[in-house]
Amino acid sequence: MAISLTQQEKQILRAISIPPRPEALVQFSQETKSPEPNINKITQILQSDVAISAAILQVVNSAAFRRSKEIESLEQAIMILGLKRLIPLVKAVAVKATVETPPALENFWQDQSDIAQLCSTLCLKLNKPGLSNHAYMLGLFHTVGIPLLCVHFDDYTEVIDVAKTDGWSKATEFEFGKYNTSHATIGALLAQQWKLPKPMINVIYYQHDANGIFRSGELDGIALELLSVLKLARHGNFLFKNTATIENDHEWQTISDEVLDFVNMSEEELDELYSALEST
Repeated sequence: MAISLTQQEKQILRAISIPPRPEALVQFSQETKSPEPNINKITQILQSDVAISAAILQVVNSAAFRRSKEIESLEQAIMILGLKRLIPLVKAVAVKATVETPPALENFWQDQSDIAQLCSTLCLKLNKPGLSNHAYMLGLFHTVGIPLLCVHFDDYTEVIDVAKTDGWSKATEFEFGKYNTSHATIGALLAQQWKLPKPMINVIYYQHDANGIFRSGELDGIALELLSVLKLARHGNFLFKNTATIENDHEWQTISDEVLDFVNMSEEELDELYSALEST
């Protein structure tokens, strides 16, 4: 699937600054693709970017990774996680370290980190451990278009206000009506530029246009699995942080039946899962 852009979006994108991949991430990707990756060289590359290396250590010591003993160095992190788990993690934290976050989004990355951790945990609970690392990266990356647009448009706080009162499904409609583009499109373009896996790019692009997507054939099986985990994580995050009832999560209401059918779970089983996660 190619990302479809209107002429108005193309005009906007000429003015929006989509950050290039950090040099450390470029070198890291090149080294990990070599026939025999050099762990010492990989460590040196990551250490050259203080923001990325600090973010990696913060994440590997978070609840999502549940280590009994704190990891104190990048060398430890690489040895314990292994390259297969490290690669998506580095890409995920690089965006957090690179994208400017305006004051209006003071708690933005904390919220995305919570969703990312839920994505990772849900993969384990749903017996999809192989998706865990990429689900974490998706959870942290999927709304990256929000700070990019917030920096570009002085009045983007209006969109954020709608999101706070009516949720991001309504806010996305308002966003597109106001700017003729959406954070989903901008986020997908950044993910494409950063060479993230194609299923992840597609999920970011369709995240708020997902009604009927499970039957449409637009997304492959891996993308649908990632989308279902993301929607479950976003809904769980909503429930854990709001006293409002489930009916107030409009995004979940539009997609819940399809997600639950896809993961073969009843509403009662989902409630039990969320209760177990909230108590841990």
